[in-house]
Amino acid sequence: MKILYYDCFCGISGDMNLGAMIDLGIDKEYIIRELKKLNLSGWDLNIKNEQRHGIKGTMVSVVRTTHEDYHRNISDIEKIIVGSSLDQKTRDLSMKIFMKVADAEARVHGIPVEKIHFHEVGAVDSIIDIVGAAICYNYLKIDEVHVSIIELGSGMVKCDHGIFPVPAPATADILVDMPVRKGGVDFEATTPTGAAIIAAIGDSFDSKIPLRISKAAYGVGHKDHPEVPNLLRVFLGESVDEASSGHEAVLLECNIDDMNPEFYEYISEKLFNAGASDVFLSNIIMKKGRPGIILSIICEKENTGIIKEVIFTESTTLGIRTFPFKKDTLARISETIKTSFGPVVFKRSFYMDREVSFKPESDDCRRIASETGIPVKEVYSRLIGEIRTSKNFKNAKQKNKGT
Repeated sequence: MKILYYDCFCGISGDMNLGAMIDLGIDKEYIIRELKKLNLSGWDLNIKNEQRHGIKGTMVSVVRTTHEDYHRNISDIEKIIVGSSLDQKTRDLSMKIFMKVADAEARVHGIPVEKIHFHEVGAVDSIIDIVGAAICYNYLKIDEVHVSIIELGSGMVKCDHGIFPVPAPATADILVDMPVRKGGVDFEATTPTGAAIIAAIGDSFDSKIPLRISKAAYGVGHKDHPEVPNLLRVFLGESVDEASSGHEAVLLECNIDDMNPEFYEYISEKLFNAGASDVFLSNIIMKKGRPGIILSIICEKENTGIIKEVIFTESTTLGIRTFPFKKDTLARISETIKTSFGPVVFKRSFYMDREVSFKPESDDCRRIASETGIPVKEVYSRLIGEIRTSKNFKNAKQKNKGT
């Protein structure tokens, strides 16, 4: 299982997260190309290597190139994101992060969400930080995100409505039920944007997750501290106990005999976006001899609520069966390897530290086939043959033997 672990020992902000993702290896040009799909003017990215206490990382600054003299509300944000040419998953996750902030602001001020006017978070730099976070998350194809105890900082912070003690009111509301601490540094360590990002993508908040690290990266903050390096550290890796002990998961099922078959594709997509691990359909004969469908969804326990909501609101079923079960999966990692077709993502699977599967990402195979006119099965075979004899693959195998 592919894991992204956030070590927020000095908090998290939107620009620190974006820096950590670039430091992790996501191509900055790819991020910029995707961000331009917002059709939002007045910004530029300043990306550079920086150090904090001798540790090198990546610092990102969103530079405003034009002056903004208005505050956006949630409908303004939605028009920008929904009206963009970004893929659906990125649009959905971006709005999920913004809604974390909007809901918190609404509770803090005691007014409806639609009347909330974003100030700092509605500015172009925060839009870039949040949408950039969604772009990077979906690019990595993460199975789970785990977050450490979150450092809040200390002191006072200037908000649009005045000066408040750290954390800012919206930040405090977003982080309800998450483990936090204060006083590690003398500035605002976790911003509303940073809090909303981890609240939206975090699956668990635990510093004791067993993890085999494949890469560590650092996002550099703009402030400095004499003792604590102002860094966001992230680990990319895989769970170490999946092959031997497995974990608890849930199977949700329902019978449907009165729904337009054209709806299943849309519902399946929504279920995957809600966190389903797998969605599949089985033909059955129901009462009165009616042909029907069993809609089956495998998911993690923490996602059952939102997935049940999708099933009940989008399908015609009147009931859902819930079966807890133990799920055993291979440990998996994804890596990008240079090929004659350009960079291609390969998936590697391991059982008890022994590699048992190695194959190119199907989306990349389809893309190459579409771009070159070569049949997809030939693209697949050529990639497998090319990589298995390449120096890159041999080095990767040798590296695995040493882990």
